[in-house]
Amino acid sequence: MKYAGMPLGMWLLFRRPFQRNLTDALGIDPTTAKEITKKAKAQYRQIIAKLPTFERGDRFQMNVVSCAMLAGFLLNLPQKPSADQVTKYYNDAMMIPAMRWFCRMSGKRKFSEKDVRGMQAAAALRAGDRNPYSWNMDFLPYEDGSGYEARFSRCGICTLMRELGLFEYVPAMCRLDYAMSDAGGASRFVRQYTLASGGPYCDCGYKRKEK
Repeated sequence: MKYAGMPLGMWLLFRRPFQRNLTDALGIDPTTAKEITKKAKAQYRQIIAKLPTFERGDRFQMNVVSCAMLAGFLLNLPQKPSADQVTKYYNDAMMIPAMRWFCRMSGKRKFSEKDVRGMQAAAALRAGDRNPYSWNMDFLPYEDGSGYEARFSRCGICTLMRELGLFEYVPAMCRLDYAMSDAGGASRFVRQYTLASGGPYCDCGYKRKEK
């Protein structure tokens, strides 16, 4: 994968909150946080360079790019953090005003015909069959019309984090699904299983919120 494009844009957008929350969430002094960020950028670029080019129409590229960014920082921390610390760190670094705006815009389209067609197309693509850093999913509308479930049998984040020796922190990334759904305002996120916790699949359920 080339660094120019989405990976560069993600770095420019999220670098400062990732650096700031080294101090706010992990208690690292600002000078050390700045040094970690410099090393994290180089690590991030190395990870991105090893990833394959994603297929046209693969909607999950952003997921693995954000994973690579988190990994770049985690691999350069002076001390190993707990899973709870990384959960807070990742949530606070990602849920910046720009991300909340993106979630609100997505929430306005949630459950629309365009949204459903996009989910169906993602399920049909099955990009994870050809790219180990992408996802395979099934699209499962709820029979009562209350929303739908995206059920994942393959997860690119799990693949990448396992290779980097950071698999224990995958659940910290999974928790962001709840925050993004809340910020969208249109759905209540529900989940029973994750692949990272040994489940048979990852179920991402979106229940309509009453207006």
